[in-house]
Amino acid sequence: MRTFAEPRVVAEQRPDGALLLRSAEPLGDHPAHLALSLRHWASAAPDAVLATDGTGSLTYGRAARDADAIGQALLDLGASRERPVMVLSGNSLAHLRITLACYTAGVPVVPVSAAYSLLSKDHGRLRAMAELVRPGVVFADDADAFGPALEATRAHAVTDLEPLAAAVPGASLAAAFDAITPDTVAKVLFTSGSTGTPKGVLNTHRMLTANQAMLRATWPFLVDEPPVLVDWLPWSHTFGGNHNVHLVLTNGGTFHVDTGRPAPALFERSITALTATRPTVYLNVPAGYAVLVPRLEADPAFARHFFSRLRLLFCAAAAMPTALWDRIRRLVDRHADHPIPLTAAWGATETAPAATSAHWADAPCGSIGVPLPGVTVKLVPVGGKREIRVAGPNVTPGYFDAPDRTAAAFDEDGFYRTGDAAALADPADPGRGLVFDGRIAEDFKLTTGSWVSTGALRTALVSAAGVLSDAVIAGHDRAEVTALAWLNPIEARVLCGKDHDVALDDQFLRDHLADVLASLGDGLGSASRITRLLLLADPPDLDAGEITDKGYVNQLAVLGRRAGAVERLYADPPDPDVITAAGSAR
Repeated sequence: MRTFAEPRVVAEQRPDGALLLRSAEPLGDHPAHLALSLRHWASAAPDAVLATDGTGSLTYGRAARDADAIGQALLDLGASRERPVMVLSGNSLAHLRITLACYTAGVPVVPVSAAYSLLSKDHGRLRAMAELVRPGVVFADDADAFGPALEATRAHAVTDLEPLAAAVPGASLAAAFDAITPDTVAKVLFTSGSTGTPKGVLNTHRMLTANQAMLRATWPFLVDEPPVLVDWLPWSHTFGGNHNVHLVLTNGGTFHVDTGRPAPALFERSITALTATRPTVYLNVPAGYAVLVPRLEADPAFARHFFSRLRLLFCAAAAMPTALWDRIRRLVDRHADHPIPLTAAWGATETAPAATSAHWADAPCGSIGVPLPGVTVKLVPVGGKREIRVAGPNVTPGYFDAPDRTAAAFDEDGFYRTGDAAALADPADPGRGLVFDGRIAEDFKLTTGSWVSTGALRTALVSAAGVLSDAVIAGHDRAEVTALAWLNPIEARVLCGKDHDVALDDQFLRDHLADVLASLGDGLGSASRITRLLLLADPPDLDAGEITDKGYVNQLAVLGRRAGAVERLYADPPDPDVITAAGSAR
């Protein structure tokens, strides 16, 4: 079975300057709601393993029985369409069981990043979320660790699912199941806050099942090859919780919960998980690949094991640096015994999430592909770029209890305004897809009047430096562009030949970054040249909205909160800690 369906795009240039793009392939049939997918596989393959998390396994048959029992118990506890179930703890079999129970009982589930419970100092955001959705039940799998967070929600707390799983499904569950329609809200997901305070995005069953039908149409091998995933991406975010979990559930696959993360203290867990199980599809964000790639390069046996039965490698949620993309390609060429395409896609929490996909083997870095079947993309001229707007069955009806925000999110034609920009890879051939062109709200003008494309500059800097985990671009109403950045400790050790963490004032590191700034800016205008760089010691702050649980930095929040660091970038004479393109300031 082929990996990809051939992309076929229909384009329509409108008189108002907007360009409409859609797939020539119609959207196929899909279930009315996700609980039907669970019951289908529970009947067709009851003993097949749906998920594991290192502590045990869950078959489809057991998952369906638990969903019925726990669903009944949730209804008995007061959960309803108006009083959802909030989940505070991270990815686990327990989290999956209560999610499937909510799908079965027609009750919205509200997964919240565990970081808001475990890392937050005041639980301010968690309280705000709970006040908005008014949960009937709140669940966490560790009463001690999540105790303060559970109290902050002021809702009925559950920390043990086993008493709920002993409930006997009755008439109320049957009635609730029968009342589920495609427009029933399955989930409320809070956005990451990259453009403001978090919003509760309504995810209907139609959105989620239609999105999986779109993926099956573009990845036809899923029909005959149930996917096997080893995945850490948080279920509080649409990539992990919608795209990946439902990819397994819809296609009768197996989800191995990776309890690690792409962070030095936790990444060994990911290596252990990937050593124990060979995935058939591997999905990650650039930050995850940035930590995995050095391990694959250093261990050929592990690389051969990792690639041995992969169908494809997939990246989304943020732009991957070109240098990292190229390293992955070289690893595949060196260690895989069969072709493994590396591909990307684009979407948002509001689009369930996939809206476009680069479903062809030679997609270049930066390509976000073409519209999925059933999706129409509208490219609208905005400030010298083209904003991506989306319509289709995968698009949200709006935000939880926020009519003003909902109205503002859609244009006069009913297209969702994403705030992201894209350009045609080949203006003469829309079939070659789109390339991501940054977030419109993050771009700014220098005092010269030149527009700065922050997304392109950030990607170029992180890619060329090779030792940065992330960066934000500064320069609004300034004469030149500068950057704040964080060091990737693993890559910095490799660069500097150290067996311990590298200090930010390490002269070899500073000289390397100074050379990078000089090479990036050689011959370019002020809007495309980063003149100064300041490395930050303290990581982005979750409570301050500087970072999201999916691993990317909120540029506007960082610049606002770290105004003092920005002033240091522009001090004259240069601050001694600031690295300049002409060489180290020290």
